[in-house]
Amino acid sequence: MSSSSGNEMSSIPKPVRTHDACPRKNSTGISQAIKANGLVFVSGQIPADKTGAIISGTIEEQTEAVFANLSAVLKASNSSFNKVVKVNVFLSDMANFARMNSVYAKYFSGHKPARSCVAVRELPLKVDVEIECIALEDNTPGKRSAVAAQAERENEDDD
Repeated sequence: MSSSSGNEMSSIPKPVRTHDACPRKNSTGISQAIKANGLVFVSGQIPADKTGAIISGTIEEQTEAVFANLSAVLKASNSSFNKVVKVNVFLSDMANFARMNSVYAKYFSGHKPARSCVAVRELPLKVDVEIECIALEDNTPGKRSAVAAQAERENEDDD
């Protein structure tokens, strides 16, 4: 039985870019996210604003900035925090775990995705926290957000 419903296109990895999150420089070969087969793989987000300026301050302030980037990328990917299934947290110092986790808990107060948290020797640009995640794309008919549609148009313009 042949399937020509157009779903075979979903298996082709598709980069996601949004101007509402910290930019990923093309020279690094990293996308903000990749969508494939109904999943959204969000690259590690650091505490930087949408111009790329690093947000310094407390670990709580840095974690809030990371979640602002995650939120923007998820939204542009037609997903959200309630669709996240796996999170990887990277900290420069495990002593920051409880304070990072107090911010993290605000974003995952309902469901709790699977999570790993590790301390690493050093993070890009000397930040103290980086978070990446995997989420489900919202494929509910008519649920594609205007932000996701705009992000897709931007991606087409960049290609």
